[in-house]
Amino acid sequence: MPFQPRELQPDRSARDLLGFEIRRHREKADMSLRRLAEVLNYSKSHLARIEGAECLPEDDQLPSKLDTCFGTEGLFIRLYRLARKEPFPGKYRRVMEIESRAAMIEEYTSAAVPGLLQTSAFATCWLRCGNLDAPDGEIASMVKARLDRQAPLCAPKPPRCWFILDEAVLRRRVGGPGVMRDQMAALIERAAQPNITVQILPFAAGEHPDLGGSLTLFTLPDQPLVAYLEGSRFGSIVEDREEVMRRRESYDLFRAMALSPRDSEAMIRAAMEDWKACRPPRT
Repeated sequence: MPFQPRELQPDRSARDLLGFEIRRHREKADMSLRRLAEVLNYSKSHLARIEGAECLPEDDQLPSKLDTCFGTEGLFIRLYRLARKEPFPGKYRRVMEIESRAAMIEEYTSAAVPGLLQTSAFATCWLRCGNLDAPDGEIASMVKARLDRQAPLCAPKPPRCWFILDEAVLRRRVGGPGVMRDQMAALIERAAQPNITVQILPFAAGEHPDLGGSLTLFTLPDQPLVAYLEGSRFGSIVEDREEVMRRRESYDLFRAMALSPRDSEAMIRAAMEDWKACRPPRT
């Protein structure tokens, strides 16, 4: 099957507009992506990700090289400056905007520690795992954007947060034992905040409909409840009232199946001690 370039929506974000203009000028010049990469002396794979609006240039030199190549008199420099102000790709931007306005955030995850609770080291390892060919500078920018999302948790009027983590989150090694030990300690510290509750859904609770994915509910001031579903390769916002209510019921079930906050803290502490000893956490 021939390669199909990602469809871009230039009115959705500055990243999409940047990628759209690169593609438009490249095709207008009848250049392949490989040829453009050769002319710019740039990585073809990374250039493809930039054109596909998946990431930004890893340095400040590429925009000026593009302007020189296409004779666009600063167009790409201006687009790059604008795109740098957007820390998240277009497909996540609306979710982040909803999250920033939420009075209450309720999240269940089975895969990894939620982004709002991740340490810098854990976030670096997790993001690197999903972006193996990304330059270090790009990963660093992604980590910073993720950690910046955590600022409201310690604001004068923070959102009320409720996190339910599958026991697998404590057991699956991300990075090394030191990364996991520090992440467990960070979970305990966050759970001590009056606006944050952390519960563990143990393996003993058995199967449930959302096994393997994640579910977040956002309560916004004077607006209907919004749900967000995410898997390893997808994410979707749910606003249909009946479907959101079904997700509300699912989350309430998770809460009933989970350990109490006190017992959850005890399990996290036990996992932390096991990671300290560099052995797999006990079951």
